[in-house]
Amino acid sequence: MLIRSFPAGAFGTNCYAVAPGPRQECVVVDPGMDAVEPLARMLADDGLKPVAVVLTHGHLDHTFSVLPVCDGYDIPAYLHPADSGMLSDPARWHGPQLAPLVTGVRLPDPTDVMPLDDGAVLSLAGVELTVRHAPGHTQGSVVFSLDLGEAPGLLAGDVLFAGSVGRVDLPGGSWADMLRSLQDVVLPLDDETVVLPGHGPATTVGRERATNPYLAQAASAPKGRGL
Repeated sequence: MLIRSFPAGAFGTNCYAVAPGPRQECVVVDPGMDAVEPLARMLADDGLKPVAVVLTHGHLDHTFSVLPVCDGYDIPAYLHPADSGMLSDPARWHGPQLAPLVTGVRLPDPTDVMPLDDGAVLSLAGVELTVRHAPGHTQGSVVFSLDLGEAPGLLAGDVLFAGSVGRVDLPGGSWADMLRSLQDVVLPLDDETVVLPGHGPATTVGRERATNPYLAQAASAPKGRGL
C-alpha cells in the first residue's frame, strides 16, 4: 500500500493519498486549506489518479479544498450525513473564532456528496476502507480502517492523535460521545494498528494505549456511559 501525505494550510491538516502502488488510482483523504496545488504535485510525483475524496468529518480545515479537488478531477466526495450541514453552512459549526476564515467560502451542496454509513466497506481505487462512525469531535466524525500490508491502518481524522484526541468544544462536539467512540471503535483495535491522524505524526494504537491519557480514561470509564 502506498500512503502519501502533506500538512495543508495554517492548521496543518494531514491530507493523504492512498493507493495500491505508484502510477495507479488513489483515494484522497481530507483535502484541507490551500491543498489544491500541493496535492496536485504530490499526485504527479507518484503518477496517481484520484477517483474519490473521503472526508473524516466536516470541519473547514479538512474540507476547504474539497470542491476544487472534486471539480478538477471530476470525482465524488464522501461524508457522513450527520456532518453534511457543515458544508452548506460552515459558519454555524465552527464558532465565532473561525468566522473570518469562513466568510465567502464555497463548499459543495450536500446533495453532491455521497453518504458514509457505519460499517460500510468502500472499494475505491483498489483500496478497501471500512467506515466506523466515531462521533465526539463532530456528530458525523468517522475513521477508516484499511490494510497497509504489514499492519492494519486507521485513518483517524480528529478522533485520535499522538498523545491526544480531537477537541470537543465546538458545536456538535461531545466528550461523552468521544469517550464512547474511543471505547467502541479505537480500544478494540490491535496494538499494531498504524494510526494516521488528521494532525501531527503517525502513531500506533499500542503506543496510545500505553501513553495517551484520554485512552486511559476511556479504558477505565464504565462501558457505554461516557462521562
